[in-house]
Amino acid sequence: MRTPVVMTVGMVLAPCALLLNLVSTLAPGWRLVKGFLDQPVDVVLYQGLWDMCREQSSRERECGQPDEWNYFTAEPVLVARGLMVTSLATTALGLLLASLGVRCWRDKPHFVLAGLSGLVLFAAGLCSLIPVSWYSHFLRDRDVLPAPASPVTVHVSYSLVLGYLGSCLLLLGGFSLGLSFAPWCEERCRRRRKASAAYPRRSSISTVSVDWPEPALTPAIKYYPDGQNWPRGAASKREVGFRMPRPPPKAYTNPVDVLGGEAAAESHGASSHTTRPYHSSLPCDSDL
Repeated sequence: MRTPVVMTVGMVLAPCALLLNLVSTLAPGWRLVKGFLDQPVDVVLYQGLWDMCREQSSRERECGQPDEWNYFTAEPVLVARGLMVTSLATTALGLLLASLGVRCWRDKPHFVLAGLSGLVLFAAGLCSLIPVSWYSHFLRDRDVLPAPASPVTVHVSYSLVLGYLGSCLLLLGGFSLGLSFAPWCEERCRRRRKASAAYPRRSSISTVSVDWPEPALTPAIKYYPDGQNWPRGAASKREVGFRMPRPPPKAYTNPVDVLGGEAAAESHGASSHTTRPYHSSLPCDSDL
């Protein structure tokens, strides 16, 4: 298996950052002071965390200069000493973890160790960036960082620049190595999905379905025979009250006796025989 790019980038940037921070911590070049009235024009004073050096163009650098302004007791200098040493020790620990995590003698890298080394290196970058930024902020403040009065001027020196570069490289290298957690997390998620597929998940109480029996529905209108299969209470309800009298059926009656003419004709024919027609009122359709 090829070494991942993120590990390669982290392993390249971290040693470079360690070297830059080491030079920045030990070299006396955090601040440059020049323009002394009682000194030659080309005399400059380099101030660091542990030492001060006087340099002149025609002579060699002379270190171990006395601290006339209580520069080494300033708070930014004391804090920078502790944090820079802490950053160097943390960087060495991160490189040790990275060398164990990034494979050199194995076929597959150890992603967890590599990612952990990235976190350690990132923390080391923060430890070195904080003092460098704080020192730069109070560089020209003579109340915080003591220096001779004007016309003496103070400037940024090379050690401060190296500290900035080393801190940035540590942050980038730690972030790059921290990305090694991604393959490990992906493999862990894949194992969990396989385990859940092998052992099906038990259904919870909320997903249990119960088949309740359906109640028998009575018809909206149901006719019962007289006195048979009446539901409970129906008989008592049926016997309450009395039946209303039904009116007789209505029919048409003719007040005229339509059969009277026929009876008179029969009696007349029996008594005398005549040839005259006898007009009788026969019933019509309307009389029926």
